[in-house]
Amino acid sequence: MGTVRNILFIMTDQQRADYLGAELPALRTPVLDALARDGVRFSRAYCNSPICGSSRMCFYTGRYMSTHGATWNRFPLSVSEWTIGDHLAAAGQRVGLVGKTHMAPDRQGMQRLGLAADDARAGFLAECGFEPWERDDGLWPDGVVPADLPYNRWLNAHGFDGENPWHTWANSAAGPDGEILSGWYLRNVHLPARIPEAFSETAYMTDRAIAFVDDAGATPWCLHLSYIKPHWPYMAPAPYHAMYGPEDVPAVIRGSAERDDPHPVHAAFMQHEDSRTFARDGVRDRVVPPYMGLVSQIDTHLGRLFDHLKKTGAWDNTLIVFTSDHGDYLGDHWLGEKELFHEPSLRIPMIIRDPDPAADAQRGSVRSEFVESVDLLATFRDALGLPGEDGQRLEGRSVLPLLRGPSPADWRDAVFAETDFAPRGARLSLGLAPNEARGIMVRTDRWKFIHWHGFRPQLFDMQEDPQEFHDRGVDPSLARVRDAMRDRLVDHLLLRRTRDTISDTDIEARTDTSARAGFLIGRW
Repeated sequence: MGTVRNILFIMTDQQRADYLGAELPALRTPVLDALARDGVRFSRAYCNSPICGSSRMCFYTGRYMSTHGATWNRFPLSVSEWTIGDHLAAAGQRVGLVGKTHMAPDRQGMQRLGLAADDARAGFLAECGFEPWERDDGLWPDGVVPADLPYNRWLNAHGFDGENPWHTWANSAAGPDGEILSGWYLRNVHLPARIPEAFSETAYMTDRAIAFVDDAGATPWCLHLSYIKPHWPYMAPAPYHAMYGPEDVPAVIRGSAERDDPHPVHAAFMQHEDSRTFARDGVRDRVVPPYMGLVSQIDTHLGRLFDHLKKTGAWDNTLIVFTSDHGDYLGDHWLGEKELFHEPSLRIPMIIRDPDPAADAQRGSVRSEFVESVDLLATFRDALGLPGEDGQRLEGRSVLPLLRGPSPADWRDAVFAETDFAPRGARLSLGLAPNEARGIMVRTDRWKFIHWHGFRPQLFDMQEDPQEFHDRGVDPSLARVRDAMRDRLVDHLLLRRTRDTISDTDIEARTDTSARAGFLIGRW
């Protein structure tokens, strides 16, 4: 074991925190379990926005959604935002991407700066600061699939025909008469994908990650390995499609009170097609087993990657993070998808393995401190020994102290998250303008408070009601609690790092110096 030289930042898509072997014994994840024994598992890690695009931008910038402004999938990230690539490439790291980002470039901003499309800097900004070793955002209906998608070209070269084998082979099954049964339809996902397992997306992306590590050689690197699964289409190749059955599916988390008298925003999301489908009997028993199989498949291929790191010697100096961008309701709370603030949507798996000997005493521990996705970039900088960021941009804080010792006395006692559901049908049914479809949450040990623009708040007692069945948002006996939690949100928003062009040190140097510079303001 040695000091940190490389960073392997692994992210799955739409994986809940409770879908790890450590929390769901029926689920087999031996590689991740071993990683947790060699590192630290954070049992209360939260994404800062429960939708792919905005959540990933929180990870990449170390800033909250209301600060970086990329509030939904493929909403452009401003060219003014610094990402992992900006922070680490300048320190000599080769910063690569294999898989998904959901990032869209700020073309207007680049045009304003006079950056032509073929300019190297424009290319860096267009890829969110990553070297796109194998960028693949992973969702390719026939109407939007690019003609030059590398995965599709690779499948064609190996004999899998068609214009979009991602769909017809990797994410479809074969019917009894050889017909193609699309994985877009949940009724088909209990069947094995047509593709042999070795040619599946997860296997392919792992191969590409191994190729990146080999290509980097002796150059220090940071690799973001971003798997698309267990995101829909929930098609798993054999044998993973049949690894679990309905008897392995956890009991659904939903109560009659939240169905019969829901908050207006919750009610609007319950009317989405995904929610109505998951509310039907039998749907979870068909969908959740392949979802679990996809998690186990990722676990298997991470074993291949970790073995390669050990064989090449990189294991001894690589910081490894395993996490997800958000969760998946899978029918809990009468919902499909994500985007609201219940635990299945918001709480994410997080395991961090630090190779430094200073972390030896904490190996195998489970830490219950609140951790947020904005913390990872600060952690990467800290692990690589980069100087403090001086409060200019980063809004998270390094978790390295939690990996190497006791909890700092000033560690946070709350987590925050935001959502912008402007592109969703719920906005229309609620009669909201695009800029009004907003919600923000604060969660402490005891309480979870949610403020919705234009609607009453929500409040949950996380000690007495950990499954969030009973909304206390209008309970008159808890008015003081709601006021205090609303004050926490106001303070949080006031402290965003919107003053990001000047450091705290520079401000300290300028404070109360106007008279020395000759500006005699108010003097008699």
